[in-house]
Amino acid sequence: MQPQPERPGAGRRGTPQEPLRRHIRRRRAAGLACVTALTFAVSTSAGTGHLAPRPSPAGAGPISLARTPALAPCLITAGAAVQMSEGVPTTGGYARATGTVRALTLMIDFSDARGHGKAQDRFREFFPQTQEWFRTASYGRLDYRAETPVPGWLRMPKPFRSYGIERGAPFDPGYRELVQDIVAAADPTVDFRAYDLLNVLVTPNAGPSALDTVLSVTFAGNHEAPVADGVPVANASFVYSRQDDGSGSYDRTGYRVLPHENGHVFGLPDLYTQEGGGAVGHWDIMSEDWGANNDLLGWHKWKLGWLDADQIGCASAPGTREYALTPLSERGGPKLVFVPLNSRAGYAVELRTRGGNDEAVCRPGILVYKVDANIDTGMGPVRVHDSRRGSGGCTRSPNVHAELSDAPLVPGETFEDAERGVRVSVVAADPEGTYRVRITRK
Repeated sequence: MQPQPERPGAGRRGTPQEPLRRHIRRRRAAGLACVTALTFAVSTSAGTGHLAPRPSPAGAGPISLARTPALAPCLITAGAAVQMSEGVPTTGGYARATGTVRALTLMIDFSDARGHGKAQDRFREFFPQTQEWFRTASYGRLDYRAETPVPGWLRMPKPFRSYGIERGAPFDPGYRELVQDIVAAADPTVDFRAYDLLNVLVTPNAGPSALDTVLSVTFAGNHEAPVADGVPVANASFVYSRQDDGSGSYDRTGYRVLPHENGHVFGLPDLYTQEGGGAVGHWDIMSEDWGANNDLLGWHKWKLGWLDADQIGCASAPGTREYALTPLSERGGPKLVFVPLNSRAGYAVELRTRGGNDEAVCRPGILVYKVDANIDTGMGPVRVHDSRRGSGGCTRSPNVHAELSDAPLVPGETFEDAERGVRVSVVAADPEGTYRVRITRK
């Protein structure tokens, strides 16, 4: 990876000897609709997104984006120094998110943190739920196959504490040593050329509880990673501990940390910030992956190649036009309208209802959010417009950012950015669930 220049507030950059990474920030609960204040956290990504395409033999590579000449004004891009940008199309170096994707999944333990029970029980904490989540989110376009060629615990040659793994740890030297040891231990059984990404499910007793700090991390697009069978272990997600707050939801929702981490492998940035989920709330798993199930934003589905060109509207011309939108959770129909403000940013408009992966939607309606391709991962590249600011929200699900849960607009309501001359009005909703929005721009 190439070192990047320092930007205020963007976190530490790597040196020429150290791959670019992101600090992992503690996530602070904000606006939870719970009697007891809970501290919860999510993981982060590490990677630049500024890498040359290098498809693996298994078929991973640059993401194929639906586009037409009419969509060209909506292809916002980032500056050279931005880490894991929201720009479209996603740059090369990440795993492809369409078709069959093979995920090598290994369960590891250590002499000072021996795996409790069977390694396959650890595997079943995440599968088949992760495959089903991706199948639903992608409308069947991602055939995610998790494979465990080493069915038992893979013992590392050194104690866990010797790797220096802690929150915010860089790739070098600890994670490099850990990946090297994983490769050495698995190589007699595993042909790394056959896989598109690596999931490392660490025994939960290695490191602190997730209630104290979350170690889970992904190193994405990292072609300075160790090589195995002639290919770099470039896209690897590590999951530690268990995100179990005692609310009784873990068996149903605990797996969701892995789809979040794999989202980075596919090139998606973190949407939470130092303030927690206050920018996007529970409207995208890259913002909140604890608590009730939730989907990805329509913008991310476009980035990942899960929407066709005719499902996207690009409101780039001055004037007024009406658009139909069908629920994002349903297959087919128009899903997203984007209003570009410039070559770097714009407003996205989509319809969110309860269904599919969106089980916590308590106020169906039109979600409006700003996407800025020039803002780093974890620094707020997406911000949802709250149509009921200060309401406290409508959800009572545990570990959901309640304040933004009633953010969508309903018929008769309007979002307006007077400075930019943009107005989004929800005109109507028909009995079949299709909404009509009127977008005006000067």
